[in-house]
Amino acid sequence: MIHPVFPFFIDSPWISAACVAAVSLAACALILLTLLRTGLAWRLATDVPNERSLHTLPTPRVGGWGIIPVSVLAMLIATPTIWLAAVLAAALAAVSQIDDRRGLPARVRFAAHFAAVAVFVWAHPAPAPLWLLAGLSFLLLWLVNLYNFMDGADGLAGGMSLFGFAGYALGAAISGHPSPELTLASGSVAGAAAGFLIFNFHPAKIFLGDAGSIPLGFLAGAFGYWGWSNGVWPIWFPALVFSPFIGDASVTLLRRLLRGEKIWQAHREHYYQRMVQYGLGHSKTALLWYAVMVAGIVLAVGLLGWPSTLQWCSVGAWAIVLILMGIGVDSRWRRFRIANSEQPEV
Repeated sequence: MIHPVFPFFIDSPWISAACVAAVSLAACALILLTLLRTGLAWRLATDVPNERSLHTLPTPRVGGWGIIPVSVLAMLIATPTIWLAAVLAAALAAVSQIDDRRGLPARVRFAAHFAAVAVFVWAHPAPAPLWLLAGLSFLLLWLVNLYNFMDGADGLAGGMSLFGFAGYALGAAISGHPSPELTLASGSVAGAAAGFLIFNFHPAKIFLGDAGSIPLGFLAGAFGYWGWSNGVWPIWFPALVFSPFIGDASVTLLRRLLRGEKIWQAHREHYYQRMVQYGLGHSKTALLWYAVMVAGIVLAVGLLGWPSTLQWCSVGAWAIVLILMGIGVDSRWRRFRIANSEQPEV
């Protein structure tokens, strides 16, 4: 099948996705390089370090200015059936840029996130009970916000986006689904994330910012939901692909809730933040997270086509592996705090 706009979008989803990713990478890198060279990056939004930060120098938060426009444009051109995800991601990027620049009340931000998720699920209803759709909508809303929570170390969120959306593209490509659009959409985001990562790996010259993390979280959830509702992959697949992100943010949130803390306030209690603080640094922490995420993606893709019972047993086994990894980080964190004469946290 030849694409009506781009003739190189042929029957091979691999070649098509690779072409889209390469163009997205180049376009995103060019935009961000231009923002840095002209000085516009610092005027758009700048992250000033505070006591909760892992960085020490003011750094522009404009990664979203490269990733989102490139991904949205690619989706609008190449993936017309997922156009609504692109439009909603652009709207969330606009709201989040205002938040990056001037700050918005939490209720306003949350209302925008809720509206985007509700519109997308309503426009793409899956043949499932209402209670399941409501539960999935809540999980999509959580994914929008946890992506923002996990944007706090050089190279982490950018790398997770690169590997996560590449995992989506791979899963969609081998699924045998007749429409290649999810493969192309995921490839465009992965490519743009790679372009951003050029400037975001330690030492980072640019941060993602809310205008990047919020729409990326939405797209991760929207693509996952669309793929499930259209029979591209099972319901567990998106969760397994992004399992390190989901696990870290969820456990950290639960801990803070149990301690009665304000979960929306900045902090340094995520697993990745503790790994940076107890001596691994930004680069090694990011590389370890990449390795864990790649392992989860390989497992997720490998399970496609296997019996359902084996799939769910494997998902459960992977969850146990992540829990053991978390226990290991907690143990080392306690030893680090004790060695530095600080009260160890739970």
